[in-house]
Amino acid sequence: MSDKPISLSQPPEGYADWLAELKGRIISAQQCATLAVNRELIALYWQIGRDILARQAEQGWGAKVIERLAHDLRSAFPDMKGFSRTNLLYMRSFAEAWPDEKIVQQAVGQLPWGHNLVLLSKLKTTEDRLAYAQKTLENNWSRNVLVMQIESGLLLCKSKNKVVAEYALGDKTQPMGIAEYKLREALPEPLKTSLPSIEEIERELQGGQA
Repeated sequence: MSDKPISLSQPPEGYADWLAELKGRIISAQQCATLAVNRELIALYWQIGRDILARQAEQGWGAKVIERLAHDLRSAFPDMKGFSRTNLLYMRSFAEAWPDEKIVQQAVGQLPWGHNLVLLSKLKTTEDRLAYAQKTLENNWSRNVLVMQIESGLLLCKSKNKVVAEYALGDKTQPMGIAEYKLREALPEPLKTSLPSIEEIERELQGGQA
């Protein structure tokens, strides 16, 4: 029994739906593979940074050792990027900022290396870095968008209560007044009066100009 020839211009019934399903599965597999590769890379960078920290602490290695390591790694793996002296120093800072490897396996480990460098260079506290890392994952921010969010963000902390108002992490399509209203409504009553008004915030963002 011979197979019936298939016309490329007129595919059989159900073919379009099947093709759409296959495309979705392929895209999903590609995304999973990319995430897996990224997690492995971030874990590797963390391990290298941890080793550098440990050897500098235990054996007193200086900065010249990192320069030598960069040269040797690039010679051993000429096709791999990321082994410059500067990037090795970033790996050291990365491991120093995240001493527990478990955190690397969570939100931070799912972000590209470039995003992690933004978190390291532009934010000072673990709390802020975690907050922006999570928001980046939730909103699928690019690195440039992450930078913009951090630079335009206004973090308000209330003493020991650690109340943080992240204006830049909200819906950028909404007027700032709406963001302020939602923020105030979500806070305990005693703290509402301690927050700056929308006019005060706008003056602050404009450098104090009226």
